[in-house]
Amino acid sequence: MSEARVRLLAATLGRLALHAAGNSVGRDPVPRRERHARAVREAFERLGPLYIKVGQVLSTRPDFVSAETIEELGKLHDRVPASPFADFEPVLADELGPDWHRHFRHIDTEHPLGSASLAQVYRVTLAGGRVAAMKVQRPGIRSIIRTDMAVLRRAAQVLVTAKPAFNAVVDVHAILDLVFDAVAGELDFTVEARNMDAGRRQAEAFDTLTVPEVLLVTPRVLVQSMAEGRSIRDAARAEFPRDERVAIAHDLLAFMYRSYFLGRLFHADPHPGNIFVHPGRGAFLIDWGMVCRLDRPMSLKLALTLVNIVENDGDGTAKAWVEMGKPTQWADIGGFTCDVAALVPKASTASLDELNFGITLTTVLRHSTRRGIKISPVIPMLGKSFANMEGSIRCLAPELSAAEVLRAELADVMVDLTCETLSEPALARGVLELLLTAGGSYNQARGILRDLSNRELQIPVDNMRPAQLTRRTPAKMLYGTLAGVGGALLWRHRRRLIEP
Repeated sequence: MSEARVRLLAATLGRLALHAAGNSVGRDPVPRRERHARAVREAFERLGPLYIKVGQVLSTRPDFVSAETIEELGKLHDRVPASPFADFEPVLADELGPDWHRHFRHIDTEHPLGSASLAQVYRVTLAGGRVAAMKVQRPGIRSIIRTDMAVLRRAAQVLVTAKPAFNAVVDVHAILDLVFDAVAGELDFTVEARNMDAGRRQAEAFDTLTVPEVLLVTPRVLVQSMAEGRSIRDAARAEFPRDERVAIAHDLLAFMYRSYFLGRLFHADPHPGNIFVHPGRGAFLIDWGMVCRLDRPMSLKLALTLVNIVENDGDGTAKAWVEMGKPTQWADIGGFTCDVAALVPKASTASLDELNFGITLTTVLRHSTRRGIKISPVIPMLGKSFANMEGSIRCLAPELSAAEVLRAELADVMVDLTCETLSEPALARGVLELLLTAGGSYNQARGILRDLSNRELQIPVDNMRPAQLTRRTPAKMLYGTLAGVGGALLWRHRRRLIEP
């Protein structure tokens, strides 16, 4: 690890911990929380891509991150001043060979399309004359991220040890694994290319949607077809006929539903900057470095949860949500059911202009954590993904209802799920599970009866209590832990320098 990186980590995280401590006193708590939230965002931006991903994941967790911090983390952007193209030429030579120039007729090196802490993007004309976008990874970024991963692992272990009740509901290591999996797609562009191919196959079912084509890829260089138009945020509604505008918005929402329920691989960050629209050409979905995956049981439970919301069934929504998670020993299922029953009627009939369907999911998450129900970290990411897509669509067709789109797509989704269930592999698996259950149940019953007769039957009970679970202390403790680990790294690095 370079001394410069050690100093940056220690100094930035140390300032953040001191800022948190200093903000614990004062008269008016609202400005204090806002200042601290801004300091958190700025610290993550200074520390680069891995910490930006951490911030994006934390922004999906209203169950233990303050509203002010979530709002600030929603502003996270990974933009840095552009570096000279000469800095990237060694990467191109390593990835494409010393004659890498032969792939391109022209590269606009003076005006990069984008500049982030992990890569820079250029407009290029390929040797065959096709205009494309080329993303080149920054040299040395992999070693920096590996170092940052080690720091976060240590900080997470300290937090888990100090706050076992918090971890029992939140699962810090699972959140970290989610972050690291997301960054893997950013570090190896072949992973992003595979994500794009999967997304393109899912988008083929929709007339108005396109995922750019991968034209050339190596682990550190990605060339793709250009996305036409402009960001959906900047699109003028008047340029689109109403039917086309609504059709694009409908297809974007339907695409996400089918990604969740059928494809089980979804774009984790479909904010307006990652969706381009053009009159007559539809919408283009870009930046597939960060995706999430669901297994089949989880996707089915999610579908049941959303259908219950659409049908204004609070009790059914609560039961389906609990099925997706794992209640702790102190879980208050009745209280959670009441929370959800009060929330669902507001979401079942609202348009995007009135209510954010994705925010409804994250609100349910907040209630479930407060009531002691552990949930997979993929579900908050899904809620954030859906909220981002709703925010994007709101720019183009705010009158659209997410619930109505789900109702319209439900019949086709159910047909596909039924065909999947009746497929030969699924039926074979069902028979095998039945055979295993028949034999296993007999042996388990014998074991229980034997233990009862010998007075050896034991039932373990988890006695942990969620003391102060809903307070912000775990988040504040995380900042302090990170600062401590950063300081330890700095001390160890200096010690190595002075040792003979």
